[in-house]
Amino acid sequence: MKKIAVLASGGDAPGMNAAIRAVTRAARFHGAGVWGVWDGFSGLVDHRIEELTSRGVAGIMQRGGSIIGAGRSEEFFDEACRVGCVSYLRGEGIEGLIVIGGNGSLQGAAKLHELGMPTVVVPSSIDNDIGGTEICIGVDTAINTAVEAIDRLRDTASSHQRAMIVEVMGRNSGYIAVMSGIATGAEMIITPERPVGLDEIFEQMRLGGEHGKRHFIIVLAEGATWPATELARQVDDAPNPFDARYTVLGYIQRGGSPSRFDRILATRMGVAATEALLDGRSGVMVAWRNNRCELLDVDDLPPLSDPWDGSLERVHEITAT
Repeated sequence: MKKIAVLASGGDAPGMNAAIRAVTRAARFHGAGVWGVWDGFSGLVDHRIEELTSRGVAGIMQRGGSIIGAGRSEEFFDEACRVGCVSYLRGEGIEGLIVIGGNGSLQGAAKLHELGMPTVVVPSSIDNDIGGTEICIGVDTAINTAVEAIDRLRDTASSHQRAMIVEVMGRNSGYIAVMSGIATGAEMIITPERPVGLDEIFEQMRLGGEHGKRHFIIVLAEGATWPATELARQVDDAPNPFDARYTVLGYIQRGGSPSRFDRILATRMGVAATEALLDGRSGVMVAWRNNRCELLDVDDLPPLSDPWDGSLERVHEITAT
């Protein structure tokens, strides 16, 4: 291949720019030109691409977001639209495409692969909700952001003997909640995978008060049974030793400079994806498994595992008491 394209789709994640940089420089190292597609699949629909150069991607590793934008496209769900996108790419001399993104991006890439456009996926999602890869680009930074916020909230919660409910992102995955909760010693972690009843929450609060705790930290995944606002109301309406306050971290977890881990992970995945595409691979995703990059067929990705494994659950049970 002499000319490939790269796009970032879905929600942005810290480390996307490092992946874009790695794709650009790896392709040019192997003698291929690189074109960036603006704003995800909508850029394909609207025919908005521009050439990326080695100098043009210099100094972007430390920047959050995506220098070529990221987003979703309702039009892309239409097959006729996808056929038109493939025709456009071929007309521009594009011989292959690297898609950086999450589950929706995987599906879009698979559709282009089916239409004969060679496509490789780099998993990027702070939710870590893609099966087959142990971790996605952006996850480490998002967890670090949550940990810093929870540490700060613990200070004020202890000062006023409060229950602090911290809602973190994750959509239908509790990965951020589990990891940030364990890292901060939270008293409870509530996820979509493992629902917790109100009676259990109130009982743990009662025990915490008996043990002399001056705070009670609940890390709540956004896809769990209640939003933070509702859970805080339920806690305040029930007799317990803590006044409830809540904080929704929201999109702050997506922004900011990526961590060292995310920069290196994105760079390794970007290079692996580019070399796979140039070697003729298509319909595959670069997965991080056993401390190395592996290529997995998009159609055969295993289901997402529960972030609570037996060892983590036991660790939290012991250390949160």
